[in-house]
Amino acid sequence: MNAPQTDGLRVGLVGYGLAGSVFHAPLIAATDGLVLDTVVTSNPERRAQARAEHGEDLRVANSPEELYDAGLDLIVIASPNKTHVPIATDALKAGLPVVVDKPLAGTAAEARDLASLAEERGLLLSVFQNRRWDNDFLTLQALLADGELGEIQRFESRFERWRPQPKGGWRESGDPNEIGGLLYDLGSHVVDQALVLFGPALRVYAEADVRRPGAQADDDTFIAITHASGVRSHLYVSATTAQLGPRFRVLGSSAGFVKYGLDPQEAALREGKRPSADEPWGVEPESMWGRVGSGESPQTGGGRPLRTIPGDYPAYYAAIAKALREGGEPPVTAHEAAAALDVLEAARRSAREGVTVEPAL
Repeated sequence: MNAPQTDGLRVGLVGYGLAGSVFHAPLIAATDGLVLDTVVTSNPERRAQARAEHGEDLRVANSPEELYDAGLDLIVIASPNKTHVPIATDALKAGLPVVVDKPLAGTAAEARDLASLAEERGLLLSVFQNRRWDNDFLTLQALLADGELGEIQRFESRFERWRPQPKGGWRESGDPNEIGGLLYDLGSHVVDQALVLFGPALRVYAEADVRRPGAQADDDTFIAITHASGVRSHLYVSATTAQLGPRFRVLGSSAGFVKYGLDPQEAALREGKRPSADEPWGVEPESMWGRVGSGESPQTGGGRPLRTIPGDYPAYYAAIAKALREGGEPPVTAHEAAAALDVLEAARRSAREGVTVEPAL
């Protein structure tokens, strides 16, 4: 493949399904200093979609192998979970920096092997944990830094949906080789957020169920983490929740914080909206702001409203571009991803055996 001349770092994107088309491609295209150069997909409809959305000059390829000698500056892997490790390994061995959609791997050991390979080659390896740039998470980080809640005792995080009919596909496959199910899908997000906020896990307990008729993989899962900091995290991921709970409920010695609703960025991207310097991005109405207080439910007017900081998914790829140009750590490291996988593996064992598990620190 002949390399066209561009003014930015040229990016090859592997996969143009949900992750590739809704998240990665639009965010790469919107980032100063990055150019979406090539998309890998053998699906004719997705090839046409990619060119319709990103221009007829967009190059398309049938396999990742076509990218390795194309003069690219970054490979982004947004293909099915089971392909993450082999494609990332090949790209790193070809001397290319890599971003991988979560989960980085099926096991923490595989994630650490990839981290070691990247370090040996002096290459960037990062994991797309976009939920670190959700509006509610950014707001909670700022609130914790202010200390208004006092000593945090319990963190409740819910990523719940009402999808009573399975959609099928690899994400809901019962084949362990597919690395499907909610534990590794939405669980990757809530565990990563808990570890960022409250540090390493000492103990993990989990319950994982297959609730829906015809479903094969876990679709209703609970994870409890006891952090070394003393905080207890209670994390819920579900496709079977008929009444959705708060996205966050954080209880401290002085006050609590409750926030309902999901960050609006995914919905905006699905609708075809794109980040732009000319329009507000990641902003939600005041009616969706969380509340801070004590002694009364926010549903009955307790506490004060707390303005939600706008979500900022574009910040991830802006940080990737900076790391590629200037060096330094990427915004999410492979070692952080491995720590989250330690917890996910412990949760899987806990749910299977009905025991509390101490993950490796």
